[in-house]
Amino acid sequence: MSSLRFVSLSASRFFKSTHLTALGFYCVYIFGCAVSYGQENQVLVKPTVLAMQSAIEKKEIAGAVTIVADKDQLLDFHATGFANIAQKNDMKKDSIFWIASMSKPITGACVMMMVDDGKITLDDPIEKHLPAMSALKTEDGEKHSVTIRQLMNHTSGMREIPAPNTYASATLEEAVKKYAELPLAFKPGSKWQYSQTSINTAARIVEVVSGMSFDKFVEERLCKPLGMSDTGFYLTDEQNLRLATSYKRTNAGQLEPNPIWLLNGASPTDRNRMPAANGGLFSTAGDYAKFCQMLLSEGTVEGKKILSSDAVKTFRTISTGELVTAFTPGNGWGVGCCVVREPQGVTETLSPGAFGHGGAFGTQAWIDPMKNRIYIMMVQRSNFQNGDNSNVRKAFQSAAVGLK
Repeated sequence: MSSLRFVSLSASRFFKSTHLTALGFYCVYIFGCAVSYGQENQVLVKPTVLAMQSAIEKKEIAGAVTIVADKDQLLDFHATGFANIAQKNDMKKDSIFWIASMSKPITGACVMMMVDDGKITLDDPIEKHLPAMSALKTEDGEKHSVTIRQLMNHTSGMREIPAPNTYASATLEEAVKKYAELPLAFKPGSKWQYSQTSINTAARIVEVVSGMSFDKFVEERLCKPLGMSDTGFYLTDEQNLRLATSYKRTNAGQLEPNPIWLLNGASPTDRNRMPAANGGLFSTAGDYAKFCQMLLSEGTVEGKKILSSDAVKTFRTISTGELVTAFTPGNGWGVGCCVVREPQGVTETLSPGAFGHGGAFGTQAWIDPMKNRIYIMMVQRSNFQNGDNSNVRKAFQSAAVGLK
């Protein structure tokens, strides 16, 4: 009971639906929430729901789906608010979200599968698999070699293709040829700089060594074995109907629809675009929880070995040394994921060694091995000043940490 709080409920609406009379003090449970009667009718609501309801009332978000889990089960799973405000479509547990950069840990897992298969090592120079990358230079003309590890921990120095052509390529092969023409921003390994091109380059290496397109690789090697049926780069027509609307918060404090910029105006069902490994995936909270449970279980779930335990350990081990990284203080980076070194601020409820990633529209997923916990928050708002350091994330994690 310590993890629950009281919220008032309309007596007439409650009595009409339950045909119960408030005589004395009674307590029943409906869908996991305690309902009590006494001086007034009240419903006990999980603090995670209260945190999301507060954010919705403040018009920080339209709605959310949240999960708290351990490696074996979902401990707390709720949908709150609206998937579409104007149409008054309720957010549902199977609502689909653009998870943006939460695609990067999935890419990292795919890279580690290739390590497990003996196809690559993290210290391979990328030109070993992509000859076009053999001429990478900094602006002073000095030639440099980038490793796969540096691609995945954002120390490669690779630059971005300027907008509006950032995501104009139809394939990763086409995109990587363009990346190879850009000068490096700095000597690889000398500093940390978030790099979208690096992650897509790593995904292209997965394509080359596996012989599969990256979208097919993710589907066959990860999603199908884990039962992640609503995760992919391209939505079906049915899935598109479940896609939560993305919003931005105006200066007047209102929420208005905002497009998914990565799509460049295309539909989420349009397959005529590259499978952007840096941020092109769509998913549900439930699907992403399965991915997180696999990592928390050291790579094996229900007898299915997705990754070796050594691969998972490497995946979540800081490889950026003492370099200063983003997006919140006290962190380092592993293979496509952020790793908490010194919990503080928004990460204060996490343990050292917790790892995860956020997305451009506010989504968050964090795994805490020391506590055997997974925290997932799915929202769709484009203009948080810093989604990884948002008040919404902090409120959710603070509420979630006390759940049993």
